[in-house]
Amino acid sequence: MARPRPGLKNAPTPAGLPASEVYKACNPADFPFKTTSALPELDEVIGQERAVKAVDFGITIRSDGFNIYALGPPGTGKASTISLFLEKEAASLPVPDDWVYVNNFALPHQPVAVRLPPGRACDFRHGMEKLVEDLQSAITLAFDGEEYDQQRHTVAQSISERQEKLIDALRGEAETDGFVMVRTPAGLAFAPRTPEGETMSRDQYNELPAEEQAAIDTGLERLNQELQQLMRQVRQEEKSGRESLRELDEQVTTYAAKHLIDDVRERWSDVPAVGDHLEAVLKDVVENASEFKASDEEAPASFMGITIPAKQRAEAAFRKYRVNVFVDNSGLKGAPVVRETNPNLHNLVGRVEHQAQFGALVTDFNMIKPGALHAANGGFLMLEARDLLTRPFAWDALKRTLKTSEIRIEDVGQQLGYAATATLDPGPIPLQAKIVIVGEAYIYYLLYEADPDFQELFKVQADFDTVEDRTPQSEQLYARFIGHICRLDKSPHFSAAAVARVIEHASRLVADQDKLSTRFMVVVDLVREAVFWTTRRKKTARVVSADDVQKAIDERLHRSGRIEERVREMITEGTILVDTAGSVVGQVNGLAVSAVGDHAFGRPSRITATTRLGTGDVVDIEREVAMGGPAHSKGVMILAGFLGARYAADRPLSRTARLVFEQSYSGVDGDSASSTELYAILSALSGLPIRQCFAVTGSVNQMGQVQAIGGVNEKIEGFFDVCREKRFTGDQGVLIPAANVRNLMLDSRVRDAIAAGRFHIHPVSTIDQGIEILTGVKAGRLRGSYYPPGTVNRLVYDKITEFVETAKERRTPKEDA
Repeated sequence: MARPRPGLKNAPTPAGLPASEVYKACNPADFPFKTTSALPELDEVIGQERAVKAVDFGITIRSDGFNIYALGPPGTGKASTISLFLEKEAASLPVPDDWVYVNNFALPHQPVAVRLPPGRACDFRHGMEKLVEDLQSAITLAFDGEEYDQQRHTVAQSISERQEKLIDALRGEAETDGFVMVRTPAGLAFAPRTPEGETMSRDQYNELPAEEQAAIDTGLERLNQELQQLMRQVRQEEKSGRESLRELDEQVTTYAAKHLIDDVRERWSDVPAVGDHLEAVLKDVVENASEFKASDEEAPASFMGITIPAKQRAEAAFRKYRVNVFVDNSGLKGAPVVRETNPNLHNLVGRVEHQAQFGALVTDFNMIKPGALHAANGGFLMLEARDLLTRPFAWDALKRTLKTSEIRIEDVGQQLGYAATATLDPGPIPLQAKIVIVGEAYIYYLLYEADPDFQELFKVQADFDTVEDRTPQSEQLYARFIGHICRLDKSPHFSAAAVARVIEHASRLVADQDKLSTRFMVVVDLVREAVFWTTRRKKTARVVSADDVQKAIDERLHRSGRIEERVREMITEGTILVDTAGSVVGQVNGLAVSAVGDHAFGRPSRITATTRLGTGDVVDIEREVAMGGPAHSKGVMILAGFLGARYAADRPLSRTARLVFEQSYSGVDGDSASSTELYAILSALSGLPIRQCFAVTGSVNQMGQVQAIGGVNEKIEGFFDVCREKRFTGDQGVLIPAANVRNLMLDSRVRDAIAAGRFHIHPVSTIDQGIEILTGVKAGRLRGSYYPPGTVNRLVYDKITEFVETAKERRTPKEDA
């Protein structure tokens, strides 16, 4: 420890902040209630005026592209707030139309999407199912009737008579010419006849003279040609007969089916698309009337030796007449509000399923399944940004849907060019829905910069804040929010004092006496933990006290505080060197914040500085070994600027200073220790020892102004706990930037020590103020070209002058030239 030099101008240590300024208490007497059970239900959103206006604008405007991105950190109530607004708006909107898919009889691989009035999709499906049953009965009955059998017999008899007439005419001609018509396994044929009227044998034919044989052969050839012509006429008659029977079947089927289909068509006369579909159904039924005929004698069908039951065959035949109810809004009382928690491609735009049949994958329009966009059509769809962007193809599919205003079911295999099973290409469904994406702010800014489509499709930014002003009105709303949680959980209500303690903790969460946290997820957790400790204390307790809230806070800190306690133990035991008493040249206690999960704690660190003759650099050892971050390196460079401007504006700064965080093994970043490092350098240059009873935090600019930093409460409490473990001396404390006073929400243990005079908080605005407290010597103001003797600045100035003179003496003649 350096001895005090004679002739120094001593600077008395100023009084620190009073305990009333390091914490803003909430007075329970300001609340007009004893417990939150007396408060009305919360009917407004707390602290999100900007976001609320954006959401209201986004869900109300009907123009294309005005979809919403709600940005903010988790726990700010984005999803719950938006859901509240969406449900309110949806209740005022009409129920959207239903959608069904039906078979496309002309192009079966392209099913047709049909829009139906809301709530009528299931009616249409049931109507078509009943129609198929009625058609099967009516057509079967029509074909089983005597009239149909008689008409069919008449047609068949007419054909048979015409065929026999043609054959008889040819038979008579053959007999006239001396031939007989015979039936063989190969069909009709002619043979010569003997005078006795018998069929001539081959031997008899061979005994005939050659002239008679030639005449017989000529006659046979002529008759065979006529027979061929006859058989063509017979086949034509058979074809004509089949067509007549087919026409008969079509007439019978049309007669049996048309009035049934017309009845259904009349019930759906307000939906032209249904009429078009029923017309196609009638045409297909007439063409496939045989499928509707019930026959007990029908031969069983089989595939690869496997018999297919008749019932299964009938179901397969009638599947094409079914209705696939795709979107059914019969249960809605307004527009839908859908929140998709797993927004992969199929869950967004739907999918076409397949099933295995006899070793092959088959599908039809009945196996088309809807996605979230279909369910939200006509209403609102909420998605989580992170979930959406991490699902392959989902983001691109959503953009395509929004740009085309059509929902198309997409197959991943076809997009990737893989060989895929034959599938369907369902007709698109028009989209009219508002999309709301909820996510972190950085995702919004990344998409805005990297994806031009995002700017076009999501034009409404709903920015949720993490803080709100702490006013009597906002405190009252906080109390109503706590009451709302208690009612929701059916738990004991909070006393006015308990509410006040929650509000104080909400200010501590944001480190601001005049703000409250709007990250209500953390507040809700605190409320529920306090209720737990209330019921643990007394099962029949009906009111949560302030002590219960404090118990919840303390227990949470204890659960997360293992590493903090181990670090403090190492400091107390001397493993990590931190002094809390005495004075040392070039050594100062710095403060940093370490975060482990959701727990942050202050950690004192020894910072030392050494100086020597050099080129004017401030060497950051952390940076030299790649353990210092860019913000920390920037802060160190600012120190060089400050020293050069103040002490060597018109001459070379012929010294080098080295700075280091002692026993730092995990890297350093941030500039909150830059003022601390500057104090160490000033001490090393002036030779004045720094009082180790103080710890310092704060950044500094080149003008010597101390600037605000973060984590001030954790830093103060971290040094306080070390001082308490090492025994209080009565003069220990922390130097903080004056701009951070409003951020103080210190724990009661620190406030009690401040009130008792055992611990002190000194706000400083400049380096001069800080160095006076740390050294007990006046900083000294510049008078003309010099600082007053016996001041810190004069000692530093003289030391630098000494470095400059020494540097001049060591220069070679060549360097001077």
